[in-house]
Order: sequence, then C-alpha cells, then structure tokens
Amino acid sequence: MTQWERLQQLDTVYSQRAFDLYNGDEFPMEVRHYLAHWIEGQDWERASRDSSQAAFLFQVLLENLDNQFSRFVQEKESFLLQRNFRRYKQNFQEYQEEPYTLATIIHWFLVKEKGILNDAELAQQVQTLQIQPAAMELESQRQVEKRLKDLKAKVEVMEHSIRCLEEQQDEFDFKYQTHLMDCEAVGKFCNFLSDISAMLDASDVLHSALINEELVEWKQRQQKSCIGAPDDTSLEHLEKWFTQIIECMFQLQKFLQKLDELVGKMTYENDPIPVRKPPLNIRVDTLLTHLIKSSFVVETQPSMPQGRGLLVLRTNVQFSVKVRLLYKVPELNHVMKVTVSIDKFRKFNVLGTLSKALNMAESMNGGMVADFRHLVSPSSLSLSVTEELHRINFQTQFDCQGLSVPLETSSLPVVVISNSSQQQSAWASVLWFNMLCPDPKNIKFFETSPAATWLQFGEMLSWQFLSCGKRGLDNDQLETLAIKLFGKQPSYDNCKITWTKFSKENLPDTNFTLWVWLDGILNLVKLYLSDLWSDGSIMGFISKGKERLLLKKKQNGTFLLRFSESIKDGGITFSWVQYANDGKPSTPSVQTVKPFTITDLKQIALPDILCNFRIMVAENIPVNPLCYLYPNTPKDQAFGKYYSEKTGGELFV
Repeated sequence: MTQWERLQQLDTVYSQRAFDLYNGDEFPMEVRHYLAHWIEGQDWERASRDSSQAAFLFQVLLENLDNQFSRFVQEKESFLLQRNFRRYKQNFQEYQEEPYTLATIIHWFLVKEKGILNDAELAQQVQTLQIQPAAMELESQRQVEKRLKDLKAKVEVMEHSIRCLEEQQDEFDFKYQTHLMDCEAVGKFCNFLSDISAMLDASDVLHSALINEELVEWKQRQQKSCIGAPDDTSLEHLEKWFTQIIECMFQLQKFLQKLDELVGKMTYENDPIPVRKPPLNIRVDTLLTHLIKSSFVVETQPSMPQGRGLLVLRTNVQFSVKVRLLYKVPELNHVMKVTVSIDKFRKFNVLGTLSKALNMAESMNGGMVADFRHLVSPSSLSLSVTEELHRINFQTQFDCQGLSVPLETSSLPVVVISNSSQQQSAWASVLWFNMLCPDPKNIKFFETSPAATWLQFGEMLSWQFLSCGKRGLDNDQLETLAIKLFGKQPSYDNCKITWTKFSKENLPDTNFTLWVWLDGILNLVKLYLSDLWSDGSIMGFISKGKERLLLKKKQNGTFLLRFSESIKDGGITFSWVQYANDGKPSTPSVQTVKPFTITDLKQIALPDILCNFRIMVAENIPVNPLCYLYPNTPKDQAFGKYYSEKTGGELFV
C-alpha cells in the first residue's frame, strides 16, 4: 500500500491535516493522487541536492503528466481533469531552470505526509499511555457540555417568558392608566430580570472554563505539538462551544433590547427595568466582547515547504499560516477581512497577500478560516538571527448584531533565518522556547534564557525521536544520555541543562555541541533508520562499558546497534560478542566496526550491511559474525523483512 493510500484511510482529524497540506498551489493534490506510485518511487531528497538527477526527474514528471492527460482523454474522464493536468504541466514548466527547487518541494510534501501518518499511528499509543489525563480531559469536556446544555435550555425558557411579558404589557398598561396596579405583572418583570442575572452568573462560570481552561490547554497542546508532542490540536470542540455560548449571549442581548421596547411603551415610578437593566447590558456586552476576542486564534502555525519544522522561516521564501474565528456564523463569510504584519513595532515587512477574508470554503468542516499560503519573510535582519524571535500578527474587525469588536491574535514566536545553514540552530531555538516558555508574547526570552530540568529536556528529546522514527526514548536510553550530561547520579530529577550547554558549548573531546550531535542522529534516523528505530531494533544510546557488560553475558554472535558518540553528523555502529573457536575455555571479546554515516547509508541500507557483513577468519574464510540481535533474536528474523533484492553481496572489514 502506498503512503498516499494510507493517508486516505486516516481518521477525520488526520485526513483534515492531509487535506490542509495540499490546500495550496505548490504541489496539486490531483497530481499527487494520480502519480502516487511513481512519485513515491523516486529519491526526491537526492534530487534536491543533485541538479542532474533533478533535471531527469523533472522531464519524467512532465512525461507522466502528458501520459495521464492522454488516459483521461481515452477513458473519457472528466473534462476538468484534462484541463487541470494541462495547466499543472504549464505551471511546473516554471521550474525548467531550477528543477531542484521542485524536487525540494515534493520531498517536503512527502516528509510532511509521513509526519501525519506517524502522528496517526502514535495516537492510539498515546491514548493508552495517558489514560488518566485523557479521562480528566473528558470529564472537563463533559462539564462544559452540561453547562452549555443548561444555558441553552434556560435561554429557550426565557424566550417564552419574554413573549408572555410582551403580551401582558398592554393589559398592565391599561390597569396602570386606570390606577389598578397589577402587582403580579410587576413581579414577573422583576423575576425576569433576576433570571437574566442568574443566567449571566452561570455564563461567567462557563466563560471562565472555556477561555481560562479549555482554550489555554489547547494553546499549550499546540505549542508542544510544534516541537513534536503527539497531542490532539483539533478545534472541533472549541468551535462548537464558542459558537453556542456566543449565540446564547446574543439571545440575552435581544431579550434586554425587548425590555427596552416594553419600557418605551410605558413606564412608571419605581419601574425596575430602567434601574436594573443597564448593569445587565454591560455584563452581556463584556462577556460577548471577551468571548469574541478570545475566539480569534492561529490554527496552523507558520511553516514553509522547504523548512526544517514549524516556526522557522527563511528570508525571501514563501511560508503559510492559518487563522480561525471559533464563532462559526455564516453571515460573516467573506465579510471579515484579516490583515497580517510582523513585529508591528519594528521595521519588518511581510510580502504577499496581506489581507484575506475569513472563508468557510477554505476549511473542510466549514470553519471561519483565513489561510495565508503565499506570504514571504522579510529580506533583512539585524541581530543574531537564531536567537531573535518575531511574532506574526493578525487583525480584523468583528461587526455583527450591533456589536463592533477589534480582534487581534499572533503566532507563536518564529525564527527568521537568511540561509539554510542556520536551520539547525534556528530549530534548536524553537525547541528551547516552546519547551520552557509559557508566554508566547515573550520575544526577549533568549536575553535571560532559563535552564531546563532533566524531565523537561528528556521529554522534548523523546518527542523528536517520536517525530522522526515513530518511537520515543525509553528509560534506559534517557538514563544513558543523563549520565553523559551529568555523570552517574542516584536521581536526575534535580539536574538542569542550560541553553549554552545545549547549543553553544562543545561536548568534551569533540568539536561539536550536544544539539549538533543529537540533531545528526535524528536526521540519520529520519532519512535511513526510521523503520529499524520504530520496531526497536536499534538500542541507540548505550555507553561502551554497558555495551560490553551486556554482550559478554550472551552467546557467540550476539550483537547490538548503537549511535556513534564521535561523529558530528550522525553515525551508527554495531558490536558483537566473539568467542575463540579453538575448543578451549576463553574470555569473550567484544568487536566493534567503524560507524556508518549518512554517506554510507545512501549507498547501502543498514539491513543489507548486516546481512552481507563478513570478517576473515582462519584460512581466509569469510564469515558473518552477526547471528543474534540482542538479546536473542535471530538476525534474519529481526531484519529479513528489510533486506533488499540486491542482498547477497559481501561486505568485508
């Protein structure tokens, strides 16, 4: 099954992400769909760096578009599909001079697809790992649903009451004019005002739960998801709740306006409405204003197709970002215009379409969305770019049912770089900020960056491996890293790591930092080892001393895979236990090969290396010393499914 076919079988939350991914014009979804098998069979990552390979794939792509067009004609497919594929070919021809740019874009889309699939596969695992938090979250959602249901029911009752009061007004007017005071009618007006006050008390509680709890928790989940946390960032529930409570508030506003009409017909001395209604009006307007202001959010944080991750932008390169109004009201479709700016108090300009209307058509579920897909980052920077944070701001005006409210929201801080060599450092800044800073407005965070606890740091690292290889770090792997950083400790709970130690100071006896080393390993896993990492075949992080201790207790030929500690850009090696074959009792020795790097794994996959590996023994006989993956899994059982058709050659050391 192709990656594209797997995407189409995902649940709604993840299929929406896939749909949003192809919402732009950079790489049409129809081309991805009809050429799926061919697209996934090409090495676009290599083509993005190799001009000749890019040119070759570019020409084959155009030929495939022509072939698909011919099939549509022969099979009498939709006329629109024929027309679209002709247009797609014309658009792609713009890359004639720079085909590697198109290769980079296609590679980016395939990587993003894989990320969506990884998140979907992790969802069930995360659910089982977080049973208690999930149960608590479900309970809080049930409370919001219950309070909203009660509020809507009371609004419906009050709607009936206001009609009754209106009908009684004429009778009350007559009796008042003839000096026959109707105390029962006066009491009903007082009760009605008291009911509105009680409903506003209940709305205050609901408003607080929605804005100070549910919305805050969603923003925290979104912030963590930007650096790899497998959290649900769907807005479905929040949109439903905001819409319902705002509609209830508008109903209360109408009830109070109706009371104005009744007072306009007739009033009297000590009439409760002129005295008690104005404070209620203020409360309703205040609640509405706060709800509507809070409902304007950034749904998808800034990213660019060629980027390393979210929140890293490059000067003069397009990026996309999406905002959403959580109050879903059809009459505002295309009416509200959203404008965008960056660091409005500083001299930065974003290029592109700086104003868009909120548009239900741009969201699969009909949400009020403005999707900015063709913005361009500023062209000049002033400070140390990878520690300089910027916020992208969005403004609009809400005018509906007599209420006028200016709205503003901002992205999480982004790092703007000027060339690709800065991406690694920029991503480190994004990781550090979103791991530690709860205030997205704090763009001066790196002036006094706090240290991270080991628990925070270990969790963040685990998310990176989850994102790259569908498996986080286990306790043994984390302990190995903790020992590397802090030495052997009875507990690491109180240990801390600084920003400088993470990204600026070189590791002992090396010429690279901790982050450069870890990032090289992550890149190695993402590009060439994701399946082996996911299925647990790679032990990864283990000290040489512990490696020897483990292997010397095992049978001859037992081996394990670990990451190199001495290679800057990521390396993986294997060690095996070996006994002398002379019939005499002997102490086992542990042998290790020179680490394999990205350059090596581009040429031959690691499973094939393990299959073909040979050493020369007595009488120059080549032997593969690798028999059992630690602790005792036969090698072919562990790796056989990954062997290529070319397996069979021999790799000597």
